[in-house]
Amino acid sequence: MFKRNLIGIAIVLLASLAVILFNVPLVRSQGLTITVAAVEGALPVEAPDADLWQLATAVEVPLSAQMIARPIIPETNARSVTVRALHNGEEIAFLLEWMDATRNDSALRLDEFRDSVALQFPLLDSQPFYCMGQQGGNVNIWHWKADWQAALIAQQTLQDVYPNIHVDMYPFIVESENIYSAAYAEVEFLPAEAAGNLLAMPTRSTPVEDMVAGGFGSLTSQLPEGQNVQGYGEWRDGVWRVIFSRSLHSKETEDVSFTPEALHAVAFAVWDGANQERNGSKSTSQWVALQLAGPQGASVVTTAETAAQAPLTASAAATAPTGFNALFWGFIGLLILILLGIGVVMLYFHLSRT
Repeated sequence: MFKRNLIGIAIVLLASLAVILFNVPLVRSQGLTITVAAVEGALPVEAPDADLWQLATAVEVPLSAQMIARPIIPETNARSVTVRALHNGEEIAFLLEWMDATRNDSALRLDEFRDSVALQFPLLDSQPFYCMGQQGGNVNIWHWKADWQAALIAQQTLQDVYPNIHVDMYPFIVESENIYSAAYAEVEFLPAEAAGNLLAMPTRSTPVEDMVAGGFGSLTSQLPEGQNVQGYGEWRDGVWRVIFSRSLHSKETEDVSFTPEALHAVAFAVWDGANQERNGSKSTSQWVALQLAGPQGASVVTTAETAAQAPLTASAAATAPTGFNALFWGFIGLLILILLGIGVVMLYFHLSRT
C-alpha cells in the first residue's frame, strides 16, 4: 500500500512538472483592458451603426447582481455588456451594447421601471469601492436613462398615460387647459425646478445624468450647468446600443478628465426595467482598465474605408508569460528534490525485500 501511495505521489508531481515545463494553461483568466482607439474627425455620437465603431476593439465585460446594499434582486438579467470606445483628441465616446428582451422606456406608471446603463470613473488615482465609491474616494457617474431618451424624441406626460386624470383644484389652470401646460409666471411656485432638480425640469438636453457619489446614499446630481455628458440610445432586436460622449477634459471639479496613454479605470452598471430593477437592484461590473491610445501610430484612422475593414469584435486575451524567473526555477528544483527523495525511498524498500 505504501509503495502504491509513493507511485501515486510521483505521478502527480511528474504531471505538475510537465504542466509547468510545457506551459499548459490550467486556468485562463481574461485581463480586461478597454483601449480607446484614436481617430480623426467627428465621433459617431448618434450613430451606433457607424463603420468607425468597428475600429474599436470590443471588450465583453461580465456583470453580476449587486448584493451589498438594499434593494437587492439576486437574479438580475444583464450578464455582460460589450464596450467599444473612441477619441479624437478632443472628445471621447463609448458604445455599450447588452441583451435586453424588452424595451422599457417609460416610468410614469407606478409599476413601470426604465432600462438604463451607467459608467463610473474614480476621481482619485486609486480605485475606491466599485459600487458607488466610498468616503474619501468619490466617483463620477454617467447614467443614461431610456425614458429620458424617449422624452427627447416624443415627450409623454402623465396625462397622456391617464387621459382621464383630474385634479380637484389647480388655481393656475383655466378650465379645459392641460394641467401640464399651465404657465407659471413665478419660479417661486416651482421650488424643485428653482433648486436645479433635474427631475423637475420641463425639458432636458441630454438623456444622461451626470452625478457624483462617495458611498451608498451619497449619490448627488450635478447642477444643470454641469450636465455636460451627451448620450444616445437605440433598442433593436433585443439589444440596447447606447453611446456616451463628452469632451476629454472638464472644468468641473467633480468630473473625470481623460489623458491619452494614461491608465484610467471604469466600471459599469445595467438596469432591466422589465425585471423591476432600479436603484441598487442592478447588474454591476468591477473596475476595468481603460487606456486612451496616443494620437500617433497605427491606431489612428482617417478614413471610413479603413475602419470598415476592421473586425466587428475582438476578445481580450491574457498575456502569456515570457521567460523564466527565480520563483519558477525554485519550484522546479523543489519538485526534483521531492522526486529524488521518492526514488530513494522506493529503492530502499526494493533492496530491503531482496
